[in-house]
Amino acid sequence: MIASLAPAAPALAQAPPAPAIVLAPLVVVGSTPLLGSGVDRDKLPAASTVLDARDLQRGAPASALRGLDDHVGGITLQDAQGSPYQPTLVYRGFQASPLGGNPQGVAVYVNGNRFNQPFGDTVNWDLLPDVAIRRMNLVGSTPAFGLNALGGALAIELKDGFSHPGTTLELSGGSFGRIQGSFESGRQIGDVALYAAGSGLGESGWRDGSPSDKRQLYGDLGWRSDRGTVHASLTVADNDLTGNGTTPVDLLAVSRSAVFTHPDETRNKYLSVAFSGSRDLDDTTSLQANLYYQNFDQRTRNADAALVQPCSANGALLCTSGGTPLTDRAGGPIANFVTGSPYAAAFPQFAAGGPYALLNRTGTDTNGYGASLQATRRDTLFGRPNQLVVGTGFDGGLTTFSASSLVGGLTLDRGFAGPGVVIDQGDGSIAPVRVGVTTSYGGVFATDTLDLTPTLSATLSGRFNIAEIDLRDALGSALTGNHYYDRFNPGAGLTWRLLPALTAYAGYAEANRAPNPAELSCASPSMPCSLTSFFVGDPALKQVVARTVEAGLRGRQAFEGGPVLDWHAGLFRTDSDDDIQFVASPTLGRDFFENVGTTRRQGVEAGLRWRAGRFSGFAEYAYTDATYRNSLTIDGGANPRADANGLLHVRPGDQLPGVPAHSLKLGLDVDVTPAWTVGLGARVASGQYLLGDPSNLNPPTEAYAVLNLDSEYRVAEHVTLFGLIQNLTDAKYATAGAFAPVGAFVPIVQAPNTTNPRSLAPGAPIGIWGGLRVTF
Repeated sequence: MIASLAPAAPALAQAPPAPAIVLAPLVVVGSTPLLGSGVDRDKLPAASTVLDARDLQRGAPASALRGLDDHVGGITLQDAQGSPYQPTLVYRGFQASPLGGNPQGVAVYVNGNRFNQPFGDTVNWDLLPDVAIRRMNLVGSTPAFGLNALGGALAIELKDGFSHPGTTLELSGGSFGRIQGSFESGRQIGDVALYAAGSGLGESGWRDGSPSDKRQLYGDLGWRSDRGTVHASLTVADNDLTGNGTTPVDLLAVSRSAVFTHPDETRNKYLSVAFSGSRDLDDTTSLQANLYYQNFDQRTRNADAALVQPCSANGALLCTSGGTPLTDRAGGPIANFVTGSPYAAAFPQFAAGGPYALLNRTGTDTNGYGASLQATRRDTLFGRPNQLVVGTGFDGGLTTFSASSLVGGLTLDRGFAGPGVVIDQGDGSIAPVRVGVTTSYGGVFATDTLDLTPTLSATLSGRFNIAEIDLRDALGSALTGNHYYDRFNPGAGLTWRLLPALTAYAGYAEANRAPNPAELSCASPSMPCSLTSFFVGDPALKQVVARTVEAGLRGRQAFEGGPVLDWHAGLFRTDSDDDIQFVASPTLGRDFFENVGTTRRQGVEAGLRWRAGRFSGFAEYAYTDATYRNSLTIDGGANPRADANGLLHVRPGDQLPGVPAHSLKLGLDVDVTPAWTVGLGARVASGQYLLGDPSNLNPPTEAYAVLNLDSEYRVAEHVTLFGLIQNLTDAKYATAGAFAPVGAFVPIVQAPNTTNPRSLAPGAPIGIWGGLRVTF
């Protein structure tokens, strides 16, 4: 729920016959990444949503992703990875994803520090200490948030001992073998406060072979005086996640829990040390500063079916489907070591050997660091109230990335069978990679909000961004290169309080993102890479520039003795020039990044939140029209509707894949008794075109509705029981789709006649969890 919904103050005079309107307290949202630069939400010329810790904890352990997905109409989660902890967040048609192959169009900050990883700009949601989140601000595109804020920015503020004294212990468990526990404790002693939180989760997963483990710790040591604050914080995470991707529809018809190929494992280790401080120089001017260091260590293992067969000229050797011999790291041919296939009885084509599989392995070691400084001045200008924020920030990273592909056998359940042989093709199309990357992102920004009248405010903002990316190939020279980008992004807007509880806003903003190292190193159609980012080339790409116009109305009011209301309605349009997408290449199963011209994302967002007595609820709706604005001809990959030459022809107006047009979120909470609360929530989304179908020639996924039921019961002053049922009706639905290379190379024993390449990411079935929360 939005943090501003507080009880109305008592009326000072006798109430009139109609309920008196009492303004709710102000909501403050961040106008820059650093904490301490907030403005009254009614003066922000862009859409905004504020969620607090309670919104993340409806009948279950805290979850930032669940809170965003349940409460924000403009957000949907794509589970194409097949893991609930590695989804792609889609906001206004832009993405924030842990997958390196996705264009990152949302900037994410934690306590004012950039959370997008230096390598790939990825957002690893599993690293967030959910239990320690105090609140989240989601805002539309604003220049001050720097690179990647094409669609908007998400600023996450964590708890400290001043704001959250006391201790909470929590234990829960239920479906899919999930056991989860957490603690948090805050204490203030004079001017010093300490806060510590930790959580652990283990589950077997609802899909075949999909276990996951998460372990997180967070701590904050703070000091404050009447003029300033200083904080030092530590975040540690050690997570082992499995997400086995999409599954062909013919196999899903046999079993919703089936996976296509496996394993698909990600091991993330994370350490972050951060320092922040603020100082009031006088009654009008303050300084805010941040400094951080982070280490991110990621290891992945991803198995895929291999389009490999015995060579026609010599069956004792292996060749690609096109007849090119496979070679190992010594340059010699790879022997056909997969013989005596267990598939041979049912699939005679494998009598000579096979089927085959690839195991793609990657390692990413990143040392990230950064600092930022800003000054905030709240004074008068031309005799009118004015807030000016000026600042600068730098984010750097040193990354070593390595990758290799091993060829092996395919087991009966489509797993990888070793021992594998590392592939090293002479043409570089599949080869081991080791590259060092240095990223340097800097910016200078300013934003000024002036009250032109008591009801009319104007905002001017701007940021100059610099991005430099240096790649050094450790195994050759193909990846070596240096890339430099810069741009000034302006912004302007007006807010007008038409009535005490009604505000209109309109704004314009520009934002950019530089091609990240993953994109720059996989930008050649002749030497493509897999979804696990096997970099093989270094052509230049243009930076993406987004221009956003939005306008709307919002209001907050409370009626004496009656309901409290918070509502909004708005329109937005964002045109992105030189958008970058991961498109198919002539090498099936491998792709490359390229600029695809102009894309447009436009739509409507509207919502209402209310509370009246024992009842509270919300409704949030979003319509997003995401389209290409120019013609394109690209390789069709596994798309069955490609033309005779294997090409797809995109026309202006074709929908961007992976973006549902309609999204609706509903929620109703009832205080059955002072100790017992029951909540019902719903998520509804329309279908979306499959990834890999930019020309919209295949049917989209089906629309779906998911109902969730949650409840909390306070059995004693400090003891609460809670429970959650997700997907109450056990709906069969999909959150994303793609195309799988089914057919002669990938036999499926459970569905031997599979020919349909349509592949979906199935949503989780009904799940039931319960737990205990104890507070001191």
